[in-house]
Amino acid sequence: MLWLMAFHIISLVAWFAGLFYLPRLFVYHAQTTDVTGQERFKIMERKLYRFIMTPAALLTSGLGIFLLSFNLTFYLQQKWMLVKLAAVVFLWAYHLYCGHLVKAFNENHNSHSSTFYRWFNEIPSILLILIVIMVVVKPQI
Repeated sequence: MLWLMAFHIISLVAWFAGLFYLPRLFVYHAQTTDVTGQERFKIMERKLYRFIMTPAALLTSGLGIFLLSFNLTFYLQQKWMLVKLAAVVFLWAYHLYCGHLVKAFNENHNSHSSTFYRWFNEIPSILLILIVIMVVVKPQI
């Protein structure tokens, strides 16, 4: 069980590394005007999303579901766990929207400014804080 938890946390760290870095790439990509730079960002964004973030997200979620299955009835009665799971659902929505943005940039259809991406980049921080507090503190809600 501890090995599963360790790999769940490791994959979570990898997923969040991507969630923090990809929007930062969007900031710079939105500011780039030269074709060479734009093409470089497209490659970086696509590889980060497909080969690091998405596998890490799937592994994190898969291991999390497996860990939940050991005592599902108990966990689903805990409000802190329900809040954590809701945050994970929002995290997945954010992740999938990032994929949409990768595609938009790849097709030269970005419609947002670098300022938008600077604010957009704060969302995973808020979700991470919420998730960690729920899991570590387990507040009585």
